[in-house]
Amino acid sequence: MTLLRGDALSEAFDRGSTAYDRLVAASPGYHAHLRRSARRLRLPDGGAGLRVLDLGCGTGASTAALIAAAPLARVTGVDASAGMLERAAAKPGLSHVEFVHAPAEALTDRLTPGSFDAVFAGYLFRNVEDADAVLRLVHRMLVPSGRLAVHEYTLSGSPVDRAVWNAVCSAVIRPAGRLTGDARLYRHLQDSVNTFDTAPEFAARLRGAGFQDVRALPLPGWQTGITHTFVGRTAGQR
Repeated sequence: MTLLRGDALSEAFDRGSTAYDRLVAASPGYHAHLRRSARRLRLPDGGAGLRVLDLGCGTGASTAALIAAAPLARVTGVDASAGMLERAAAKPGLSHVEFVHAPAEALTDRLTPGSFDAVFAGYLFRNVEDADAVLRLVHRMLVPSGRLAVHEYTLSGSPVDRAVWNAVCSAVIRPAGRLTGDARLYRHLQDSVNTFDTAPEFAARLRGAGFQDVRALPLPGWQTGITHTFVGRTAGQR
């Protein structure tokens, strides 16, 4: 089992970007789940006066979810794939968003510590080479009492949930990837979930990075036990 990492993964997403939105739109609840996770940031007053980072924004589905939850926030979207960012920036509803082309790991040199009130990360952490290092970076990017929401494929630990995930991949996700010519990317999707943290393990990882009030929240439908929202905050008073 060989997972894609770094430039190889970015290049795979570049190639897959043209078909990506069509494929995820076929996943029941995909956009609704992202919106639910974005709402779990619980940003007050529609996000008025707040700076929000969408880390691993892809083609902008998570960015749109953030804007729906906090339409008055100032949103910055970051992704390592130029192809995915090109799709995001072309969407009319995202024309006011600032997009930055950079791997999450490179943001130390691009963004100022304490520059965001909230961070949202959708489907990011199982794709980075060092999840702990990126979590520490996110922690530094947040203001005191800053909020984090992570929307991620993280299996519950139940053998049933793992079996459901692999059945869906075998019957739907990987065949769709082959049809679009992106078989390697969608094999990576399956394997990266199987090898990543369980939900309790990732919650513990968040606490280890210094986040407080960490909770792992389920999502409805077939992804119950497969995808979770993780919320937490940094210490201190603003």
